[in-house]
Amino acid sequence: MFIQTESTPNPATLKFLPGQRVMETGTADFPEAVGEETSPLAARVFAVAGVTGVFLGGDFVTVTKSDDMDWDHAKPAILGAIMEHFQSGAPVITAGAEAAGGHSEDTGEDSAIINQIKVLLDTRVRPAVAQDGGDITFHGFDAGVVYLHMQGACAGCPSSTLTLKMGIENLLRHYIPEVTEVRPVAV
Repeated sequence: MFIQTESTPNPATLKFLPGQRVMETGTADFPEAVGEETSPLAARVFAVAGVTGVFLGGDFVTVTKSDDMDWDHAKPAILGAIMEHFQSGAPVITAGAEAAGGHSEDTGEDSAIINQIKVLLDTRVRPAVAQDGGDITFHGFDAGVVYLHMQGACAGCPSSTLTLKMGIENLLRHYIPEVTEVRPVAV
């Protein structure tokens, strides 16, 4: 098994590509350590000293490290943990654990606008963000403000504010005049 790595815009996060499917559907974000009863893969990665977050995408694993950890020392151990997991045949997520499907459900008087927002996020934003090892999901819309949840490499990224304001906000405002602002939310 050959696992590739890619840097992300977040210096504390590295993207690992095992060359096979990681999540069949959805994503899974683990901003803190979990046990094997939730995700055997995430638990193995969290066993590496200094790992502070694990995000599972369709074909990648994004790992966030603590500031005092050096990638040169941690990367081989993380590669080993991912390789051991896929060779073990254990599931990525256990049957009782839930993968995130994406956006929050939101219905009501703004449902047409919300549907437009979700389509733009799914077609224009999320594929680009996944390339950087993360995900952005819709969390709400109120009085012209779109609330988005950032995961994986996007959570805590130094350029996330710029991405939200200059990229996503401008895109949404261009196509949907009712959108006036985009704000991040922590879930």
